Amino acid sequence: MPKMNVRRMCYAALLAAMYLPLSLYAAVQVGNVRISFGSLPVVIAALLFGPVDAVIVAMVGEFFKQILTYGVTYTTVLYLIPPALRGLAVGLGALALRGRGQRLEERRTLCYAVCIAAAVCTTVGNTLVNWLDSVLMGYYFPGLILGDFAWRLVVGMINAVVMSSLAIPLVKALRQRNAAWSL
Repeated sequence: MPKMNVRRMCYAALLAAMYLPLSLYAAVQVGNVRISFGSLPVVIAALLFGPVDAVIVAMVGEFFKQILTYGVTYTTVLYLIPPALRGLAVGLGALALRGRGQRLEERRTLCYAVCIAAAVCTTVGNTLVNWLDSVLMGYYFPGLILGDFAWRLVVGMINAVVMSSLAIPLVKALRQRNAAWSL
């Protein structure tokens, strides 16, 4: 296995490991909405490595979060999808610009727009997974699932702006340190 692939896997593993404490302990609960830094490693992985690594970072990190928070349920795997959507969306945006010889983090406005769109995808995905979970587990109530949807969208978009503001300089610094292993 080439040295750069091993290094890239190690960075992805570190980002996945960072997901758990950033989403559990660097978080604030506001009603039914949780504001956390958990998406930061996913955005960094997406900008550095692209969609595949970002999806893996999101799914591994969220898996451990789900296990430690709720244990194993019938719907544990479903809750891995929304964070993976964020990694996929940002990673595809980064990959599309890479094809043009540019980097997403260097186009700040576009980077913010892509991260906000990814946050909307994540919020919609979470709402759908919450609905499915509520139907399967027998606690469905429309007000519970859809009642704070608009609030969660707004908070998700604000969170995306904050995470982008943190990820852009971090990714630039990581690229300067060793540009050979990134996307």
